[in-house]
Amino acid sequence: MNLEFLRPLIDRPGPWASVYLDASRSDENAAHEIDLRWRALRAKLAEQGCDEATIEAIDAAIQTHPYQPGRYGLAVFAQSGEVAAVETLPAPPQPDEAHVGPVPHLMPLLAHRDEQIPYVRVLADRTGADLSAVSAGGVPRRRTVTGDETFPIRKVRVGGWSHRHYQQAVEETWKRNAGDVAAAAADLADVVDAEVVVVGGDVRAVQGFTDRLPKRWRSKVVSTDAGSRHARDDEALDDITTQAIAETAERHVQDTLDRYRAQLADGTASTGLTDVVNRLQRGQVDTVLLVNDPSSTDKLWIDPADPTVVSVDDHVLREAGVQDPQRVRADAALVRAMVGTGARLVLIGPDEAPLEHGIGAVLRYADADTAAT
Repeated sequence: MNLEFLRPLIDRPGPWASVYLDASRSDENAAHEIDLRWRALRAKLAEQGCDEATIEAIDAAIQTHPYQPGRYGLAVFAQSGEVAAVETLPAPPQPDEAHVGPVPHLMPLLAHRDEQIPYVRVLADRTGADLSAVSAGGVPRRRTVTGDETFPIRKVRVGGWSHRHYQQAVEETWKRNAGDVAAAAADLADVVDAEVVVVGGDVRAVQGFTDRLPKRWRSKVVSTDAGSRHARDDEALDDITTQAIAETAERHVQDTLDRYRAQLADGTASTGLTDVVNRLQRGQVDTVLLVNDPSSTDKLWIDPADPTVVSVDDHVLREAGVQDPQRVRADAALVRAMVGTGARLVLIGPDEAPLEHGIGAVLRYADADTAAT
């Protein structure tokens, strides 16, 4: 999981208020139930010393958040009287939570959030296409492409000597429009650094698009005849897009596990909380593998002014010149350090890899202190 989308929450100093709330409105009493749940969390924030301006800002964010059908949750992060982020969770948090601390409590958000796979989706016909894309940070982009060629667009039985010429002209129109769509899709894929390009719609338009897509993107294409630009329901294309993204995310996890096992075999992997923290401190960590344990009471020390600084021992930080190291939840400190050092995160089950204390890391490089080089 690329954690760069969290940087706006990491780069700002605390204290932070973090709220996880079941926002489902599944029956006529739901609004009242949400209000009761929020009032309980509000009291917890006040008990932990959260200032009233920040509590009121969170209240406003919850009250004004657009209604969604079904069961879902909200994650709200605020400090100094301002809400910095509101994230919709695909399922209600279990349980609702409210935290105040030097850093935001982000692990519940990450546990609910799937691996963000940047992708482009193309719904094409012979006149153009509707394009959508999502970056690794979940930022959506949309674009409609209308091909430069609008006539002739349909093959008809004109008869006579001009029949073949007319049919060829139609084919050329389709090809040029497919080229316009392919160029726009490639531009959008470059912008979001897409890992998947899903294209659906008219069969001939799909084939024409794929043939004209730059070679660097063709290996990422998932094509289907599902979907129509004029249909009201694109459920089939949505399902194919979701499946393609899920398969890519699963490959990421498996690739990371394979790399970890390989490094473990040659002695260059990092395992255990102390060693992973030391490697993060040195900027050696490429990806952290972590078993999420909400009940964990582990703590780490941080420099509140520098997200790259983390340690299991406050004396290490004081000797390095940190004036006021602060002790925080280990998972919060780890996420902060991963964002600060550009490391990725993979959440795994307790039996998916041999991890000491539920944590390990794939390293970018080995150094003299690594068991094997």
